[in-house]
Amino acid sequence: MTKFIPIIPEGFQAAHQPHVQGEPSLIRAASRSAGESDIVLTSLPPLSIYIHVPWCVRKCPYCDFNSHQTPAVLPEDLFLDALQADLEQALPSIWGRQVFTVFIGGGTPSLLSDRGIDRMLAMLRSHLSLWPDAEITLEANPGTAEAARFNAYAASGVNRISLGVQSFNDQALQALGRIHDADAARAAIEMAQRAVKRVNLDLMFALPGQTLEQSIHDAQTALSFGTEHLSMYHLTLEPNTVFAKYPPVLPEDDLAAEMEEMIESLAHDAGLTRYEVSAFAKPGAQSRHNMNYWEFGDYLGIGPGAHGKISYANRIERESRTRNPDLWMAAALKRDGSHIAENRPLTSQDLPFEFMLNALRLRNGVPSTLYTERCGQPLVTISKALQNATSKGLLTADPLRFQATAQGWRFLNELQTLFL
Repeated sequence: MTKFIPIIPEGFQAAHQPHVQGEPSLIRAASRSAGESDIVLTSLPPLSIYIHVPWCVRKCPYCDFNSHQTPAVLPEDLFLDALQADLEQALPSIWGRQVFTVFIGGGTPSLLSDRGIDRMLAMLRSHLSLWPDAEITLEANPGTAEAARFNAYAASGVNRISLGVQSFNDQALQALGRIHDADAARAAIEMAQRAVKRVNLDLMFALPGQTLEQSIHDAQTALSFGTEHLSMYHLTLEPNTVFAKYPPVLPEDDLAAEMEEMIESLAHDAGLTRYEVSAFAKPGAQSRHNMNYWEFGDYLGIGPGAHGKISYANRIERESRTRNPDLWMAAALKRDGSHIAENRPLTSQDLPFEFMLNALRLRNGVPSTLYTERCGQPLVTISKALQNATSKGLLTADPLRFQATAQGWRFLNELQTLFL
C-alpha cells in the first residue's frame, strides 16, 4: 500500500511542517550535524510566500496544525498589522527576488473579511516583486457566509481556491468535527467555481467507520464538479490530537488500500493524473505552490507558527515563527526579531534527506541535476545512498532522474530514510 503522508491539505510546508497545508516528523528525527555546511549555489531557486491565518471556528479532533479557536472578536486589523511587521523584517532575506506563488492557509483564512484579504494582498504587492501571473491560493472551509465572499476575494487577486470539504457524508463530517454539512460543501464548491477558474478540493478517506462504497461516493461526488485539482488524504491519528487520545475505529489497512486504488482509478477516468502522493490534477493544473515545495524551492512563511526555507549563495536556512497568535502578534510588532522561534542553517548532512523527502513524493520524480542546483552539493555526496536505493528496487536506475519505482512508492518512508 502506498503511504499517504498527510503533510497538510494544500500549502502544507510553511504553515506547519508536521502543509503540509506545514517540519515533517521524519525531518525532526533526522540526525543533525554541528559541522560547517559545504554549500555552493550558483543560482537561487524559485520563491513562494506562505501566510498563516491561525484561527478556526472549532478545532477538529484529527488536526495537529497550528490552529486556534476563534476569539469572540477576531483581531483582524491587529493581525494584519503584525503580518506587515513580520514581512518587513523578513525583506532583507529575499530582497530583489521574484515571488511566483502565494498561499494563504490556516486555520481558516476565509474567516477574514474581504476587506482584510484585500489589504493583505495589497501589502504583498507593495512590498514584493510579485510575478504578474502569480498563483494566489486561498484556503477556505465550506459555509455560506464564507463562500459568499469568494467573488470579493477574486476581485482582490485570489485566483485559486482550495476548499476543505473532507467528505460529502454528513455522518462522517460530524465524526470529523467539521462544522459544515454536505449541502454546504456543494454550495461552496459552486460559489468558488463561479468566482475563480482554479479550484482544489481536499478530501479524506479511511474515515471512522467508512466503507469502501462511502469512500467511492465521496470521490465520485468530488469529481462530478469537474474541478481541476483534487487532494486526497488518508486519515491518520497524529500525536497531541483528540483522536490520538480517544482513537476512533478506522478501516483496516487492506480496506484503506482498496479505497486508495479505487480513488486513483476514478480520478484517472475523470482525466486527473496522480502527480504526487496525495494530489491529482488535470493536465497543466498542478499546484504550482506545492510543486515548489516538492522541488525543494524556497518559501518565506509569515504568520504565527509559519516555517520557511531560504537559500543564499553559500547556505540554506530554515526558520519558524512563534506559534501562539497573541504572542506572535506582540513580538512581531516589537520589530526586534523576537517573533522568530528558530533559525538554523541546514548542513551538508541534512540536505540529502530533506531534498529526497520532498522530491520522491512526485510520481515522475525530478531531474538528478536538480539536487546539485538546489542543494549546492555534487551528486557524489549521495552516490552510496542512491546505489543502496537502486539495489533494493526502490529507485529507478535512470541516472538522469530521481524517481521512485512502483515498489518505492509503496514503501516511500523506507526509501526516503535511506538518505538520512
